[in-house]
Amino acid sequence: QVQLVESGGGSVQPGGSLRLSCVVSGDTDRAKCLGWFRQAPGKQREVIASISTGRGNTYYSDSVKGRSTISQDVAHHTVYLQMNSLSPEDTAIYYCAAGSFPPCALRYGSSIYDNWGQGTQVTVSS
Repeated sequence: QVQLVESGGGSVQPGGSLRLSCVVSGDTDRAKCLGWFRQAPGKQREVIASISTGRGNTYYSDSVKGRSTISQDVAHHTVYLQMNSLSPEDTAIYYCAAGSFPPCALRYGSSIYDNWGQGTQVTVSS
């Protein structure tokens, strides 16, 4: 089993930045893919970024591409999501997830993930 704990959410003004963190523990060898998802009120959960823990390949949704960076600290079993140029449309609960079966491309959605964190709230407003 893999446990994930997110942190770094909060309130930020439009145009601001946040860095979300997700600490992975337990059977970390099973975490072949690490992904960031978000769910806004009244909307479906969407995957926005993922990274393959072995090769370090990264993937981004169109909604965050160019203003977000997913990265990992292998030694500390932590995955980050740096988000810049935030807008109210980024307001959501952000979740990290671990999957055991790559490939980690976003087109596979949530189907490759079997462990989830509890989520962290991000609110963008003036």
